[in-house]
Amino acid sequence: MWLGPEEVLVANALWVTERANPFFVLQRRRGHGKGGGLTGLLVGTLDVVLDSSARVAPYRILHQTQDSQVYWTVACGSSRKEITKHWEWLENNLLQTLSIFDNEEDITTFVKGKIHGIIAEENKNLQPQGDEDPGKFKEAELKMRKQFGMPEGEKLVNYYSCSYWKGRVPRQGWLYLTVNHLCFYSFLLGKEVSLVVQWVDVTRLEKNATLLFPESIRVDTRDQELFFSMFLNISETFKLMEQLANLAMRQLLDSEGFLEDKALPRPPRPHRNISALKRDLDARAKNECYCATFRLPGDERLDGHTGCTLWTPFNKLHIPGQMFISSNYICFASKEEDACHLIIPLREVTIVEKADSSSVLPSPLSISTKSKMTFLFANLKDRDFLVQRISDFLQKMPSKTPGNSRAGRKASIVDSAPESSPAPQEVSEQPASPTSPLGGLQRSHAQEAPTASQGLLKLFQRNTPMEDLGAKGAKEKMKEESWHIHFFEYGRGMCMYRTARTRELVLKGIPESLRGELWLLFSGAWNEMVTHPGYYAELVEKSTGKYSLATEEIERDLHRSMPEHPAFQNELGIAALRRVLTAYAFRNPTIGYCQAMNIVTSVLLLYGSEEEAFWLLVALCERMLPDYYNTRVVGALVDQGIFEELTRDFLPQLSEKMQDLGVIPSISLSWFLTLFLSVMPFESAAVIVDCFFYEGIKVILQVALAILDANMEQLLGCNDEGEAMTVLGRYLDNVVNKQSVSPPIPHLHALLTSGDDPPEEVDIFDLLKMSYEKFSSLRAEDIEQMRFKQRLKVIQSLEDTAKRSVVRAIPGDVGFSIEELEDLYMVFKAKQLASQYWGSSRPAAVRRDPSLPYLEQYRIDTNQFQELFASLTPWACGSHTPVLAGRMFRLLDENKDSLINFKEFVTGMSRMYHGDLTEKLKVLYKLHLPPALSPEEAESALEATHYFTENSSSEEALQQEEQEGAGNDIQEKRREEKGTSPPEYRHYLRMWAKEKEVQKETIKDLPKMNQEQFIELCKTLYNMFSEDPMEQDLYHAIATVASLLLRIGEILASILTESVLVNFFEKRVDIGLKIKDQRKVERQFSTSSDHEQSAVLG
Repeated sequence: MWLGPEEVLVANALWVTERANPFFVLQRRRGHGKGGGLTGLLVGTLDVVLDSSARVAPYRILHQTQDSQVYWTVACGSSRKEITKHWEWLENNLLQTLSIFDNEEDITTFVKGKIHGIIAEENKNLQPQGDEDPGKFKEAELKMRKQFGMPEGEKLVNYYSCSYWKGRVPRQGWLYLTVNHLCFYSFLLGKEVSLVVQWVDVTRLEKNATLLFPESIRVDTRDQELFFSMFLNISETFKLMEQLANLAMRQLLDSEGFLEDKALPRPPRPHRNISALKRDLDARAKNECYCATFRLPGDERLDGHTGCTLWTPFNKLHIPGQMFISSNYICFASKEEDACHLIIPLREVTIVEKADSSSVLPSPLSISTKSKMTFLFANLKDRDFLVQRISDFLQKMPSKTPGNSRAGRKASIVDSAPESSPAPQEVSEQPASPTSPLGGLQRSHAQEAPTASQGLLKLFQRNTPMEDLGAKGAKEKMKEESWHIHFFEYGRGMCMYRTARTRELVLKGIPESLRGELWLLFSGAWNEMVTHPGYYAELVEKSTGKYSLATEEIERDLHRSMPEHPAFQNELGIAALRRVLTAYAFRNPTIGYCQAMNIVTSVLLLYGSEEEAFWLLVALCERMLPDYYNTRVVGALVDQGIFEELTRDFLPQLSEKMQDLGVIPSISLSWFLTLFLSVMPFESAAVIVDCFFYEGIKVILQVALAILDANMEQLLGCNDEGEAMTVLGRYLDNVVNKQSVSPPIPHLHALLTSGDDPPEEVDIFDLLKMSYEKFSSLRAEDIEQMRFKQRLKVIQSLEDTAKRSVVRAIPGDVGFSIEELEDLYMVFKAKQLASQYWGSSRPAAVRRDPSLPYLEQYRIDTNQFQELFASLTPWACGSHTPVLAGRMFRLLDENKDSLINFKEFVTGMSRMYHGDLTEKLKVLYKLHLPPALSPEEAESALEATHYFTENSSSEEALQQEEQEGAGNDIQEKRREEKGTSPPEYRHYLRMWAKEKEVQKETIKDLPKMNQEQFIELCKTLYNMFSEDPMEQDLYHAIATVASLLLRIGEILASILTESVLVNFFEKRVDIGLKIKDQRKVERQFSTSSDHEQSAVLG
């Protein structure tokens, strides 16, 4: 590639001149090409160990003038072919021009200007401005692509110097982390090591330290363990590897490839040697952490953060921490974890004012909100810039009155006073908290249902005065008073100061009158509801009357949702539940509906309106319990793995017993998916849900550990899984909430008692207290780290299950062994994934849909099939192979959707490899008839038809095809018409039953072949026999066959009589070797040395 000219003072050190003219010198690095001896080996080793970019350019071109000792690099190349191309361009375009100049300085100036012009022209359309990667990084990316044979679409994220442990010997080299691959290259004293691992193949990724491997990173795949160590910054490297592996798992989970997020902020001055992708991933990680910490919507984008202090009026202190600013929120997190968290939505902000600095309060900033709260930040490093950013975001906010944007010198932003009349659009955003229900708003948009403005509990609970409830009523009133005092001191609504005191009140139980409000606030659901007015009503309207698999499952489960509660013993509660679940399935078809969502949603409806329950469900499914409710409950399986790991750490004596009994997989899914609501009395489980909305999954894990700990002795004495389940079921049935003011709801779980002893009751608040006392060391950051580790295991385990299921679905008569089918599946899957890696623009290349049956999840288009066919087929036809592959694809693509699944692919391969002679010939014959033979291909053979007599069978065959095609179209329309009704499934069942009926096709059943088709068949056979050892005999045999009459029986019968043709088609070919070669092509890394290149170029 062309390089910006740089001075080289010592031009010949470590380099050998191969060509020269008066103005330019072409040099080769010692150690590359022929010879080199010990010097070459040492130079090659130094290139790898000392400088990553040195090996990028084994060839270079220098500019020189006769009287100057200074040389200028103008080009470099990784191969002789590349550098020769640049050399020839210089000789053809510049030499004659340069000979005109008299002054050597003018010559050098002209050359430098010309080279800069070429580089500018080449790079003009490569990347958008401001996103350019540093020059040295680009060189490393070029080296990576050349070294490992990666396409242009594969982007390098970063590269690190490290050692790879091969046995007990460390190999010093360079680790390249790309979006889809981990690559390593080392060249030490003539020994080369080259590794490529796809991120989707990684099953384990850990940072550890052992006696053998000091502080190393371990990378496992299904068939190898790799250890890398001696990093300059191992934490940074491991964090990046985690991010890339996570992206790969996400791709396997829901087919989402990596897309750069243009909404994330860009640094004004990019760091040297850091790629744009690395900056994007860093910004993405910070943004995800920010949204998770403050429970913000997933589309929120962090703009920046800065250190500051926050004045907290409740304890009159300046608390140090970090201020975060994004497009819709200002947030604060104290350095001390529980000291204070604060979320200020910009929609609530009325005034942002710079106050006067003092020695006590440097650079203060005051922010006031509609709810009359004022927040005072100080010690801000760049206050003016910060205020400008807030001003910019406020101007972009919808529903702002015109006079809001500017003010005087002190007040950067002064909104109109809160008393002034708001804009009409602002009505929906006016409440700062869920205290004033949006009843009028909802009724104007949604159905006239009583549940549109209040929770079901208010409709179905007896209005018993608190005084009549005795001690329970007094306790509930005290709780309410405590919260109202808290609201007075710490604020109410989204802008509340959240402190250790808030957590204490949550742990004591949220009063029923405030439960819905606080769930909305702590989960972040309130933010999404306020910023999407009318969205739920619109979804309900769109989804009403629509039929899908999700709606069928919802209908089946509606009457199983808390049937013991009076709210769901009548159509009012059932209808509300149906609307919320159907609306969510319509919003998020990827999840649709999953069992357990009905139980959770029914509880949400008890404490909130339909719209509030809907947004709480959104917060649960999409943020707080990620991937829990998809078709494979991956998130719940991940947290189940974490639970097992925590059991080993905290309860080691019980862990082994639980593993032996196999209890954890049985209990944890029901506990986690329903947040204990299905296994514990409702009044008690509601208290756990209170804590969950405040603390997240940490609480569920803590309580689960506390339950095992409380039953340890009994569990250790259990002999089987059933006995252990009885112990735990009996315990959970008797976890009671003695403070609940609601009438007790009978728990449908049969009371599992043993003997005549009455079960011992456990107070839910005692259980929570114990869980915090014994297991409070759990941190959210640690849980996220464990989630990553478990996600690798779970998703790869599910992929293995999918592979086994697909292989089992293949009929037993295909002839391939189980191992060969599994290898073929991996090759097939890799080909489909590759289209996602490098942004395939092919119209047929569709994203994998994980909701489909395993067999249909991976499908390939015609281009991908051609690539696989060329490398796997036993019928290689040279340049004719792509044509034959296209015909085979059309033959296999029975439903004409331009995609084939693995079963169809294996069927085609099986016919070529394991069919008997007649079967193979029938396949070959069909490849030259419609639909395999396209009309265009048939036309190309017309020029040869004058060698043959006319045959009317061609017209008959075409007419027959047209009639069949018309019939298929009619059938397809009928299928579409009934696509939204239940009979669709019966239709498919009949189709599958028909598929199972074995219909033996004979030679006589095949249609006749016309002249053009026969010519194409002959062409294929001639191409197929080229380069075969029996080439001449095969040509002679096919000439004999071709001279016979054009009747189907005679053609195939004639082939059967030619022994040389019979031997050719019956020849055994080992597909295993071809699969190995194909897998090498997938990983495609170049290990060819310059010795080979120079020998070829000679």
